[in-house]
Amino acid sequence: MPNPPQVSGAAEARNLRLIGHSDLNGHGDGMQLMLKDRYLFVGHVLGQIGTTILDVSNPQEPRVVQQLKIPPHTHTHKVQIAGDILIINYEKYPPKGKENMPKQAGIQILDISDPPEPREIGFFSTGGKGVHRVWYTGGRYAYMSATPDGYSDRIMMIVDISDPAHPQEVSRWWMPGMWTAGGEQPSWPAHLRVGAHHPVVWQNRAYWGFWDMGVIIMDISDPAKPQEVSRLGWAPEDGGHTHTAMPLPQRNLLVVTDEATEPECQEVRKRVRLLDISDETRPRLIAKFLEPQGDFCQRGLRFGPHNVHENRPGSFISDQIIFVTYFNAGLRVYDIKNAESPEEVASYIPQTPAGQQAVQTNDVFVAENGLIYISDRVSGGVDILELNL
Repeated sequence: MPNPPQVSGAAEARNLRLIGHSDLNGHGDGMQLMLKDRYLFVGHVLGQIGTTILDVSNPQEPRVVQQLKIPPHTHTHKVQIAGDILIINYEKYPPKGKENMPKQAGIQILDISDPPEPREIGFFSTGGKGVHRVWYTGGRYAYMSATPDGYSDRIMMIVDISDPAHPQEVSRWWMPGMWTAGGEQPSWPAHLRVGAHHPVVWQNRAYWGFWDMGVIIMDISDPAKPQEVSRLGWAPEDGGHTHTAMPLPQRNLLVVTDEATEPECQEVRKRVRLLDISDETRPRLIAKFLEPQGDFCQRGLRFGPHNVHENRPGSFISDQIIFVTYFNAGLRVYDIKNAESPEEVASYIPQTPAGQQAVQTNDVFVAENGLIYISDRVSGGVDILELNL
């Protein structure tokens, strides 16, 4: 085993064990995780490093082989990989102020046929604040949330990257009221935020977390003319900040997370939901996952859900075992064989890094071989886990 990181608090684990760790060469603010062959790509929250590439061929001793720097005032915290294509988001950072500072906004497309040496082959510019998150699993289209000039928040965009050197916008979709440059006025209360977070795509459907508008199911059978099928929301009374909507097609279910954003539970509690979409025009709530039990509201920083392992092609895929990151409650694993009564079956809260108030487990990726990779958004780096059920 590698030398353990300097920590100030013991790990808490049930049916999960730590087998490897990387502090990402001291740049421990890990965001989205994606695996290609023996290389783990890690997006970063902020700072000078945008993407770290780890050799995880020996999971007990992950090794940094490359760290990509980012342009000034730019946020490149998300990565998507399919085949030899890597897509990195470019988003203005910080989101407010410094409007006249240099920045890039859009998606960078790279060739990773040699994973430790990514090579840019194309860039799609959105203008405005840029791209927050992308879904790409191969083929012609990338689906993303972006804030081009003239919009109040992030909208849905579909981009054709079949020629990566010359990506082309195919379509965009937004909630009426978001196109401020077109004179639109919002129809929702001012205290709600309406904007796309990201989709999970299955065949000709895109399942969007749309923040305080909840879940939106889109028909994308014609990418040039996406059409809304249905929506279901619950903000602000019962949550909001809807982040991820992951379909389980064989069971006609949708796993939905709302993102906790305020420290120490100073907001309406955010939950993980299970929806029945057997009639996709009328999504129906059938269960809420039980919250982790403990003193999490007193530990500091965020407590609540963030993301799930998204069952991407080439990764571990299950419609019964769901992996959820829960910020200071670490990683939680649920069995949903009984869809009406999800059961927590495993959990792992990493050791708290020295100088950090609490763990902030941010993203999770589960490989085909069952190894689990989690990141910490503040300074905890990446942990590699094994599930023992």
